[in-house]
Amino acid sequence: MLRRDLFVAAALGTGTALLAGARPTPAQAQTSDSRLARILESGTIRVGTTGDFNPMSFRDTTTNSYAGYDIEAMTQLASDMGVKIEWVVAEWATITAGIAADRYDIFSGASVNVTRARVAAFSVPYTEAGTVPLSLAANAERFQNWDQINQTGVRVAVSMGTVFEEQARAHFPNATIQAVQSPATGFQEVLARRADVTITSNVEGGTLVSRFPELRILVPGSEMRNRRPFAYVVAQDDQIWLNFVNTWVTLKRIEGFFAGLDRKWLGQS
Repeated sequence: MLRRDLFVAAALGTGTALLAGARPTPAQAQTSDSRLARILESGTIRVGTTGDFNPMSFRDTTTNSYAGYDIEAMTQLASDMGVKIEWVVAEWATITAGIAADRYDIFSGASVNVTRARVAAFSVPYTEAGTVPLSLAANAERFQNWDQINQTGVRVAVSMGTVFEEQARAHFPNATIQAVQSPATGFQEVLARRADVTITSNVEGGTLVSRFPELRILVPGSEMRNRRPFAYVVAQDDQIWLNFVNTWVTLKRIEGFFAGLDRKWLGQS
């Protein structure tokens, strides 16, 4: 409890002068207008989430509650702050609009892009999405890295017309690329042994290896390709709140919290 209180006090910028009852400085007056101060005063943090992005944020049908990587992270944030969570239903198309309208204090996690950054602020990244190869667990010894997949005779299945077809042709010029039409998918071709490997995002890969124990992600997270960061979305006009979130993410990354979530939800070693 003492550690948490000291951390919050430092992030708020409350020094010994305030504790001693001195007149607040202009900077300290601005602090009271921050979402951080409002959250601590109300005892509730409002978290926007879509609930449609397995395994990051989804509805657990057995409990009718949110579950996933981002849900677990936001629950930890609330716990570290000593507040409760109010989940706010959000939509991908209106993430930044929800932040600007003050519907929620933070969005539970999104890929960083310039369009969103024009109207909202991103925290420092907490994890990365990227492309990973999947195969049957029985093939894990055969395909231990990207180069071993890029060999004559190796069959790589991907959905036709997707970004993964483009990536497969770029990464595996020596392999045989099998572009399959919907509703067929690359991982189904692997399961049916009509292909040796497929590629997908590490986010989907984590879900697939949970659903199908016979599948295996072939490379560690450090060897993902086509990487892009994931970060939390907050308001541009609240530097104090952004500083706090950045501090929290940095500490949790150093402590290994997010690495644990990578292993649990994304199947990353």
